Amino acid sequence: MVVFNHKASNGCTKSSSPSANISKTINLDQGDPTVFEPYWRKMGDKCTMVISASDSMSYFSDAGNLCWFLESKLGDSIRNLHREIGNAKSNGRHIVVGTGSTQLYQAALYALSSSPDRTHPISVVSAAPYYSQYQEETDYLRSGLYKWAGDAYTFDKEEDGNSNYIEVVNSPSNPDGSIREAVVKRTGGKLIHDLAYYWPQYTPITRLADHDIMLFTFSKCTGHAGSRIGWALVKDTEVAKKMIKFIELNSIGVSKESQLRAAMILGTLSDNSYRNFNSNKPADNFFEYSQCLLAERWKKLREVVKRNRLFILPDYPLEYCNFTGKFTQSHPAFAWLKCKEEDVDCEKLIKAHKVMVRGGMRFGAEKKYVRVSMLSSEGVFNLFLQRLSAIKGNFN
Repeated sequence: MVVFNHKASNGCTKSSSPSANISKTINLDQGDPTVFEPYWRKMGDKCTMVISASDSMSYFSDAGNLCWFLESKLGDSIRNLHREIGNAKSNGRHIVVGTGSTQLYQAALYALSSSPDRTHPISVVSAAPYYSQYQEETDYLRSGLYKWAGDAYTFDKEEDGNSNYIEVVNSPSNPDGSIREAVVKRTGGKLIHDLAYYWPQYTPITRLADHDIMLFTFSKCTGHAGSRIGWALVKDTEVAKKMIKFIELNSIGVSKESQLRAAMILGTLSDNSYRNFNSNKPADNFFEYSQCLLAERWKKLREVVKRNRLFILPDYPLEYCNFTGKFTQSHPAFAWLKCKEEDVDCEKLIKAHKVMVRGGMRFGAEKKYVRVSMLSSEGVFNLFLQRLSAIKGNFN
């Protein structure tokens, strides 16, 4: 018997996580979402499930469904949550579940490029600064079906006589949190919309996304990265079939235990009690809690940046959020930090102060930029602010 237990905090309060070791290097290179642990820790038995040894033994979840390895409870929870939040159209769409959105990205590339008459790999592009892993994930298998072609802004569709391309639209953008649209917009193009961060804790929900392929991930929605669950909302049946075939050949489906855990947790987010976002009660609503927490972190970071005068952060417009019914700004999962001094390698500068960050060149940008995770535990985040404050330069 396996028991999954999760607990959560009320209100936008400081985390009870242990303080980080002040002598150690802290890792803000990756977006490990431990910031949400206190909320789920206090959820108690609301998200506890028991799985017996005889449960979920078959490969099949629903042999009659196009995605035969998708647990019906997870499919229902996904549709209900998207309907509740209003961030993506799920009705009339096929749900393809994957082992995180990374597997779904590979499945989507395969589905869009696997044509019997293809004689050369299709180009894959994304607007810079783009997600740093796109290049590595695209080229990892050295596929003859597709290849990484870099920045969508500089892409030449006629290169090597190939007019076809796949553009990955990451919105809100990782790393800079901006809202993105397709850039190339030419005949022969196909789009993948990576909407991992299109949730109300990160950005105002301004419209219902309605695209051919939309990728989401459990890790960025709720913080449960370890469950390795992602899903795609796919409009075209043939594309969905090819994605499902890729996952079938790659991993023969997706863990049922992880799917059932995700179904229960996502279900709590769309319960009736979560609709009262504007109540005066403590933040029982996960999205209210996490939005408040990230807003407070961004406020503290902007104060530090303003005082030391060495760095620049992006500004985000005030927009009306259809989910919260309020005007708010984006509070992205990552800070896209720019060093004012043109000749400085910002990654090396910050790493010298025992903070691991990801350099701008990994994102198709300049070395004066770095991406910093805002999703660490409270102790690590506070230590980051202390170390950032201690950096001195020609402006001080």
